[in-house]
Amino acid sequence: MAKLLLAMLCFTAYGADVSGEWNFRLVRFGDRFASARVELKAEGSKVTGTLNEIKLAGSVEGDAVHLTGMRPNGKEWAKLDGRVQGDEMSGSVKQGDDEFSWEARRMPATSSEPKTHTFTPTAFHRTFSGTIPPVLHVQSGDTVKTSTVDAGGNDAQHVRRSLGGNPETGPFYVEGAMPGDTLAIKLVRLRLNRDSAVSGDRIVSSAVSAHYYRDAKFDEKFDSEWKLDRQNGTASLAKPTDRLKNFRVKLRPMMGCVGVAPPANQTFRSGWLGAWGGNMDYSGVREGVTVYLPVFQEGALLFVGDGHAMEGDGELNGDALETSMDLEFSVQLIRGKSTGGPRFEDDEYLMASGIAGSLPDALREATTELARWLERDYKLSANESNVVLGTSIRYDIAEVVDPQVHIVAKVSKAVLAGLR
Repeated sequence: MAKLLLAMLCFTAYGADVSGEWNFRLVRFGDRFASARVELKAEGSKVTGTLNEIKLAGSVEGDAVHLTGMRPNGKEWAKLDGRVQGDEMSGSVKQGDDEFSWEARRMPATSSEPKTHTFTPTAFHRTFSGTIPPVLHVQSGDTVKTSTVDAGGNDAQHVRRSLGGNPETGPFYVEGAMPGDTLAIKLVRLRLNRDSAVSGDRIVSSAVSAHYYRDAKFDEKFDSEWKLDRQNGTASLAKPTDRLKNFRVKLRPMMGCVGVAPPANQTFRSGWLGAWGGNMDYSGVREGVTVYLPVFQEGALLFVGDGHAMEGDGELNGDALETSMDLEFSVQLIRGKSTGGPRFEDDEYLMASGIAGSLPDALREATTELARWLERDYKLSANESNVVLGTSIRYDIAEVVDPQVHIVAKVSKAVLAGLR
């Protein structure tokens, strides 16, 4: 009884324990936005903390919390008043004459031991969106084993499980992921799980000259279904013409889609690509590669799909060798650092995406992102990074047939080895 009374007296004198990390959101007209990680430290009744670049200071008295946020330039950002209820807080925000609401939820404690999750999908989604409830919560360091259907919605047994258009597996919620972070997704294992695929049978018109497309004599009965010889690692047409009866291509399984929820509550069809990743169709996204994506919404909300048995640069036929896939990936959260767009890394290269409406614009974006990567992580000046890239950069044309063009700029790690 004495201990209980002492605890009650301490709570009254010093207030609720608000120390730790919180998921913070602003609320206006019922719309929740501006998610951020807030870190608070309480010493007696005094509270200090950070909200991105905003410095917080104030007090907690009983269950009442009062905070003032100051911008880096010394000007006041807002005053926040609220109440603490266990692992949640909420209250009002006042910015000048404007007043609205805020809410926060304490971030859950994370397990020290990484876990492996096996997830069998029962539904698939044809959008990248933060409005879709997560199918699984995982922590940074965890591994997920799962599967995908092909771009037409067919699974490993050729059973139609979804409408077509790159149906996605997920989304997977990564605990603690907040806007301003980066999510690293390592493709640990990619395996074809059936012996067939299908592709387009002609180069899309946007990738050839108009007169070529006008003059070409296409056979409407041409069959572009493929047989996958998984044992020998090759693919051949299931019903080849006489000229292609000995034509073989090497299997190089890859994921066409790896994406997170786009920013600002936007929703995009799963054929789209952008800063959030999505339908990037880069042949380099294969086993052993780490994909880096900026986080735009709480939990990141990771989607995977659109498996390809192999793909030539640009996905010129509109479809690569589309098939279903078994995959295993791990996730790692990089807190407080955000990229300008998708990046990739393997044993040999650092690679940066440029996604835009034209090849020149996409090339400029890719080059810029790679230069910034070297300047941030290798501590190079602009002159230094420019000299390195001017002598060593390579480009891959990843995608030219989707709504946006995708160019990848890359530099060999061997070139960078002496710069650390």
